[in-house]
Amino acid sequence: MRTFLGTLLVLLGLAAFALYSSAFIVNQNQQALVLRFGDPQNPVITEPGLKWKAPIVDTVEIFEKRILDLDTDELEVTTNDQQRLLVDAYTRYKIVDPLKFYQNVHSEARVTNVLGPVVDSTIRNIINTARLADVVKDKREALMKDIATRVNTEGAKLGIQVIDVRLKRANLHPTISKSVFARMTADRERVATELRAQGDAEKNKIMANADREVTIIGAEATKGSDILRGEGEAERNRIFAEAFGKDPEFARFYRAMQACERAYKPGETRFMLSPDNTSSVCSPFTEAVKMPAQTPAK
Repeated sequence: MRTFLGTLLVLLGLAAFALYSSAFIVNQNQQALVLRFGDPQNPVITEPGLKWKAPIVDTVEIFEKRILDLDTDELEVTTNDQQRLLVDAYTRYKIVDPLKFYQNVHSEARVTNVLGPVVDSTIRNIINTARLADVVKDKREALMKDIATRVNTEGAKLGIQVIDVRLKRANLHPTISKSVFARMTADRERVATELRAQGDAEKNKIMANADREVTIIGAEATKGSDILRGEGEAERNRIFAEAFGKDPEFARFYRAMQACERAYKPGETRFMLSPDNTSSVCSPFTEAVKMPAQTPAK
């Protein structure tokens, strides 16, 4: 009885082990390939769920369905115009044929060793035919698409679909970056000097026009003031002549007083006169001022 129970337990244990080793689970983001001594036995399993295989003799290789990233090392390349660049890129790919992928690459860990050199050589070949300006800004997007297309052609042979290849960074080599920056600085300084010269020329032009306008306005104002002053003096003389013509004796006396005031300057001559001697002191001036005889106004 004990022997029978022992044998039954052993058989149950073997059955449980066989059941356990023959079952496996495929997740939604996975695809599986069943191998028997390295040879594929069934089509690729893409549907998720509980799956079965022969215990012990069959093995299962699980591959991702999702898009994966491949980062390559920084690459030194030379452009068509002989500019040395340090290029850093990454590749996004997807395993679309697990059997071909297993036969050529074997595992995801070896993608860097198999697909990485293809990416590096493609980047080098394409950038070698482009100019620095194309890589930096003018045709950067077109170059990346061209790289991705060529890498995808090679990746198809490995069971891989290359979604995209992106240039994260494309920097000048440190040995030439300083000279390039110095040349860029000199160009910017030249442009700044030209702009300042143009600004100074425009400023001088505006100032010259302003000075000319000021001169013209000043001359017009002086001309107007001289005309007004002349007209005022003419009117003044006319009024004086008309007033003096009404009383010639007063006019001669008034002119004599003015001449006497101009002749005897303050602080130079001092004398005292009585009101009756005024005519004797200023008589020489009175004789000098001869008013023309005028006909009394009727």
